[in-house]
Amino acid sequence: MKKIKNFGRDTEAATAIEYGLIAALIAIAAIAAMGVVGGGVKASFKKAGDALSTEANKTPSAT
Repeated sequence: MKKIKNFGRDTEAATAIEYGLIAALIAIAAIAAMGVVGGGVKASFKKAGDALSTEANKTPSAT
């Protein structure tokens, strides 16, 4: 009977679960943010690469 009463008062497991949930939410937010930022970075590199490719393919002017 004493073990059952102590089990009801034990809050360590609840605290561990709460920390786990907080860590999971932070991970989800970080993954979402990296996806958004990654798309912007990818677009920037593509734009720069296209500009360099265009300049490299131009024929030199006769001087």
